[in-house]
Amino acid sequence: MRDAVVACALCPRLRAHCERVAREKRRAFRDQEYWGRPVPGFGDPRARLLVVGLAPAAHGGNRTGRVFTGDSSGDWLYEALHRYGFASAPVSAGREDGLVLTGCYVTAAARCAPPANRPTRGELEACRRYLEAEIGLLPGVRVVVVLGRIAWEGWLRASGWWSRLPPRRRPRFRHGALSTLPGGTVLLCSYHPSRQNTNTGRLTRPMWRAIFRRARSLLAMNA
Repeated sequence: MRDAVVACALCPRLRAHCERVAREKRRAFRDQEYWGRPVPGFGDPRARLLVVGLAPAAHGGNRTGRVFTGDSSGDWLYEALHRYGFASAPVSAGREDGLVLTGCYVTAAARCAPPANRPTRGELEACRRYLEAEIGLLPGVRVVVVLGRIAWEGWLRASGWWSRLPPRRRPRFRHGALSTLPGGTVLLCSYHPSRQNTNTGRLTRPMWRAIFRRARSLLAMNA
């Protein structure tokens, strides 16, 4: 699975963008070797919590090679995962930092950093096969946290619920919304911890931490 993601070349626009960013680099990281390839998911194959984001950041996951690593969104995510017992450390620095996730797997709707953080619908559809495969490889997942509307729709489509449920019965997206799907999987929605949301106060630390506190509580009730 990991090798298939890393070798993917389905979206020429995204591959060209990621490779260009990796060549040109940001001044602060000019001495680092950028990953510059599609970024696989990361975590525990026995995960009961699945976290789905949007896509790697150009100078985050596209630089480090690990999802949600090397940017402010990742700082927010791994701090919360550590706080509630899912991560061995509060910071994810890179692929060789020794960080371990326990009971949790982190992935994204798109595996390449898109220009302006906006993958096209066609690119999301091409990438969906990898999220579908991960869902199949993570049979223990009981709680899914989706970060933003694109991740929300991406997971619902990849898991099959988008087509199985009529529109009026599909879970709605809003921050903190919780839906229990047939079979018992719980979908928990959150705003994405992007700078656009965190710097403006649309998403605060208490709001954010409450999502993962709720996820931990839900898993404890279904142990």
